[in-house]
Amino acid sequence: MSEALSTAPQPRLLWPAILTVAGTLVLCALGGWQLMRMGEKRAFIERLDSQASGAPAGMPAASTWAGLDPTTLDLTRVAASGTFLDTGFAGVRTTIASGGPGTRQLTGFGRWIFQGFKLQDGGVILVNRGFVPESRFGEIRPAAGPATVTGYLRAAEMRGSFTPDDLPAKREFYTRDPSAIAASLGLGPAAPFYLEAERQGDGLTPPAGIDAKELIARIPDNHLQYALTWFGLALTLIGVFAAYAWPSLKAARQG
Repeated sequence: MSEALSTAPQPRLLWPAILTVAGTLVLCALGGWQLMRMGEKRAFIERLDSQASGAPAGMPAASTWAGLDPTTLDLTRVAASGTFLDTGFAGVRTTIASGGPGTRQLTGFGRWIFQGFKLQDGGVILVNRGFVPESRFGEIRPAAGPATVTGYLRAAEMRGSFTPDDLPAKREFYTRDPSAIAASLGLGPAAPFYLEAERQGDGLTPPAGIDAKELIARIPDNHLQYALTWFGLALTLIGVFAAYAWPSLKAARQG
């Protein structure tokens, strides 16, 4: 009779134990993945920081664009020489936070100003000239003539579930989609990515390009926090199982 009592509780704990082990492995795997992503993200931020303080790379040749993956080029700092096209510009609606002391007039609702740029090798790329508050949008005129633009290559922005429809006939957009914007400007085939111009001078005259330090500071690095959360949940799951199993195991020993 004593032997039966000592073995009876074990089947009742079998499935909870299996599920606990499986859940713990999954949670630990998620925590490990977050640690891996943390290493990748920090290496990426270090690369951006190094680029921002060094000489920009050359613009990829237009003949190579078809074989390039825009996501791997994202946030690569380059210098592009060419001429702004006189086909006008398009605005992408956005909301931007203060970039630091003295930049309050460039915050709030406004638009990113996109204009076509013909490179020296004949390729056409869209340049995001920068942000302009909605109240000053009417002041903006197309850039003209030859120029060398230093900035960051960016992949197309993905459209969200609640993103309003673009208005290409009005050259008004809600996502930074170079293909759609190029079509509205009548540019023909253009790069599948765009060039986000760096801020020039004091940055108070719109359109004001991006500031490298601000860009890097806005990149989220929460992976350690997420990893600790997953590992904490794994420990919690083990603790819950231990609390659940302890009375049965204690009764079995006493029996």
